Amino acid sequence: MTQALHIVCPHCHTTNRVQAAHLGSAPDCGSCHRPLFMGEPLALDEHSFARHVQRSHLPVLVDFWAPWCGPCRQMAPAFAQAARQLEPHFRLAKLDTEAHPEVAAPYGIRSIPTMVLFQGGKQLARISGALSAPDIVRWVQSVRG
Repeated sequence: MTQALHIVCPHCHTTNRVQAAHLGSAPDCGSCHRPLFMGEPLALDEHSFARHVQRSHLPVLVDFWAPWCGPCRQMAPAFAQAARQLEPHFRLAKLDTEAHPEVAAPYGIRSIPTMVLFQGGKQLARISGALSAPDIVRWVQSVRG
């Protein structure tokens, strides 16, 4: 019997049960019937952040960024490329710290961009500074072994 994972839909934010063996077969949400994996980072807000970080069984890599930050804007395409490479085994998401400072505050984000890897609602690791897509992928894989 394969393990059932909780995957939060990036569209309607419903928690879905997906067999681990079926992650690579492009599963759809049982509620809205849209794809559970988009191949691109998910934009989070104060409501969706907790749902994705705490309820998903997948590790969630969050890029804490701001629109005025040059290195953040420079890293955005690399982060999107990393999402295409790491899904469906990781969820990549972005949180605008200017629009949602109350979400970033508990994590003590002092510089941006800062990427934080979460699993089961807990912070596993963090790294600050703009990285290339291969460096993001290597860092995530080194943390998760």
